[in-house]
Amino acid sequence: MDLSMRIESLLDSEAPDFEISKLLKEAIKSYRANLEEIFAETQGKAFLVHHTRKIDHFLSLIYKVVLRKMFGSYQPMRNAVPIALVALGSYGREQLCVHSDIDLMIVYEKVPGYNIQEIIEKILYIAWDAGFQLGHRVHEVSELPEVAREDITIKTAIMESRFIVGSNFVWMQTQRQIARIRREDPRSYVLSKLEEAAQRRRKHPISMEPNIKECIGGIRDANLAFWIATVRHHVYRLRELAGSVIDETDYAEYRQALEFLFRVRGALHLAAGKKEDTLRLELVPQVANLMGLGKKEPQKAQRELVTRTLQSLDIVRKKSAYWVGLFAKPYLYDPRHLALLKKERIEQGIYRCQDTLYARRHLKPKSLLYYLRLLLKEAETIPIETDASFEHLIDRTETPRTKSKQMLASIRQIFFLPYGASIIKALYKSGKLPDIITPLKKVMYLPQFDGYHHYPVDFHSYYTLAKLDDLSHPLLQELFTRLDAESQAVLRLVALLHDAGKGRKRDHHEVGADLFKVFATKLGFDEKLVKEGMLLIRHHTRMTYTIHNEDIYDESTVSRFVAPLSSQKLLDMLFILTYCDVSAVGPGVYNAFTDRMLKTLYYAASEMLENPAMLDETAKRLRREQALKKLPEFKALPRSLQRKILAIESNLFFIKHTSREIIAIATKARGVLDFESHITTGETLKIEIWRKVPINLGYLLGRLSYLELVTMEIFKLFDEVKYFVLEFNDAIAPDEVPLVEEIIHDSFDMSKSPKLTRPTIKPGEITVDCDHSKTYAMMQIKTANQRGLMAYVAHYFDRLGIDIATAVITTRKHRVNDLFLIEKNGHFCPNVETILKDLTEMA
Repeated sequence: MDLSMRIESLLDSEAPDFEISKLLKEAIKSYRANLEEIFAETQGKAFLVHHTRKIDHFLSLIYKVVLRKMFGSYQPMRNAVPIALVALGSYGREQLCVHSDIDLMIVYEKVPGYNIQEIIEKILYIAWDAGFQLGHRVHEVSELPEVAREDITIKTAIMESRFIVGSNFVWMQTQRQIARIRREDPRSYVLSKLEEAAQRRRKHPISMEPNIKECIGGIRDANLAFWIATVRHHVYRLRELAGSVIDETDYAEYRQALEFLFRVRGALHLAAGKKEDTLRLELVPQVANLMGLGKKEPQKAQRELVTRTLQSLDIVRKKSAYWVGLFAKPYLYDPRHLALLKKERIEQGIYRCQDTLYARRHLKPKSLLYYLRLLLKEAETIPIETDASFEHLIDRTETPRTKSKQMLASIRQIFFLPYGASIIKALYKSGKLPDIITPLKKVMYLPQFDGYHHYPVDFHSYYTLAKLDDLSHPLLQELFTRLDAESQAVLRLVALLHDAGKGRKRDHHEVGADLFKVFATKLGFDEKLVKEGMLLIRHHTRMTYTIHNEDIYDESTVSRFVAPLSSQKLLDMLFILTYCDVSAVGPGVYNAFTDRMLKTLYYAASEMLENPAMLDETAKRLRREQALKKLPEFKALPRSLQRKILAIESNLFFIKHTSREIIAIATKARGVLDFESHITTGETLKIEIWRKVPINLGYLLGRLSYLELVTMEIFKLFDEVKYFVLEFNDAIAPDEVPLVEEIIHDSFDMSKSPKLTRPTIKPGEITVDCDHSKTYAMMQIKTANQRGLMAYVAHYFDRLGIDIATAVITTRKHRVNDLFLIEKNGHFCPNVETILKDLTEMA
């Protein structure tokens, strides 16, 4: 049965109020349960209008019930009862969202013979019992102007009044009072609203989680344009001004953007199950599904949702800001400022006042190049701001299909100015930034779902450049001033474009470097500087990754970090870029801890640059790592094994082995329990051993001393596995292989002691460097080649508990050059004098 008929039935049976409230409550609950289906069919403003009218319907029923209850069979005509129910705020604008407050005003006239107070109380009690969360006001019609004077928010709400049900006569009187309220002191009202909006925008800036209602470009900015329009032009809808006061094309673009924001807000309320106007990251998947974007691949759907939301906010910001200035102009005019304006006039129709550029409304635009040059001139000595009037003027200029030499020269000049970021900001606010800085096109409004960045890519890129323009870090200020003008300009361009490669399938570091190369070359930067810029973009996250994921007190870590940079200048530029990048992530992200860690890495890297031999070795390793990462066989390995391989400390391991050999050695190591070995025979003998348990190296080499050892390498791999390679100058017969296998097996018996001949090593043929690195000492033996030399040294080290990390033996012309990297475990460096004496003492 229809709800109205069921209520009629209850009224006929003189049912108590609570039964009628209960019925209404069930109907409201049933309606709310179907809201997602209704949203799927309508969405946007249509959904809000539908919801608004449904609430109207319920309140109208309550009003009808109260009149029947109060008057029974003697109910007068509705117009004769001097009461009207009026919607306020978003409810009045027919923009009521699912969980928004229902702002209701009941207006009345005092008429003897009507118990007005009791009627109003009954309306409210039944509404509350039915489950409505009402924000209500009750006023006599005549007192409305006085009430509006008390508070600007109340005045705004009353100006948005909409008749729901009740006496048309009372509503007509109310409308007369509303017209009076609109006309009363419009200047104070407009100025108060502008200040209120400025505070709101400071509180709710654009971020990765924008507040759809309150943030810059949000629904409140759209409301502001309407509120000032209704005061100035006495309109009930902004669209009434389209084609006359405001441009129809602008209005159509604005309405499309606002419609999308209405859709997002409706979906947000449904997804959260409560009043929620912030597009929180955890709600994005559900909101995307509710809006019908979930049919696409989920990640793409979520990216599209946030991108379109940010773009819509920006469109509403641009249009509403310009219109607000247009509508508010009469209230901002002050004849006392005319002299100052004339003094500050740059040219006909364009003014600079308090370092902000303004343009006369409806000024015919010149070329984009013209206004870019004007911005360059004005930002030479101080950062500039731009008013929406000036931004609108630039927005209306035509974008050339190709960039002339003059245009490219002007773009280049932005990065030579100390306040170039203010020009980038002006271009962003005008909507021309991607037309001027073309590598940014694909990252405009691009979200970052990493939980780290507070801003979308375009905002973050601008903020990075702005941090460079306002460099407050004392050390980095000094480093920046050391750079020549061209290098400073390149660093500014890098700061702006460092994330331009995001949003693609390829690694954004590589894509960004490619985009930078093309754009910087067009701007006429020197090839060497372009290469430096590309390198900085490729490695712009290298410093932060290193301090958060690696041991920066380990020399090998520092050498790997600094190897691609190759110069102090590039290290300085990377440190400056890292500071600006991290500072632009969000408030408080660059903190004292981050600064301390980055400076520690910077100073260690500066020291390392003084050791070119080690850097050359590390650079070779990095090139091998890059080749390794590209191999299909490497990509097929488990991720955990890939990470372990790349974490192997020895640079020499990567230099000495091909990519496929590295994979084979690591795969074998992965399966080692105690030890594994492999013997290769042919023209010479080669033994490979992977071991987790200790090996009696002196015994092994002693038993094999009848063979001439020419190379021995020891490498720490991972999971406590060491890899030994022994190469001999002699061959063995196939029937000798079992004997060698037995010797290898016996070498894991630590109780065995070999019979060794003491070699002859002269004083001065051994050099030791205990400062080789923080982790390793180095020992080098250059002496005559003698069978059993390596066995003797290894056995001696075994007795002292000295752990050889890497050993390389090279034999040439009857001379050996044995190089040992020895772990600093407290057994070697404190005993160097004794070791040298023991090894060089004549037998």
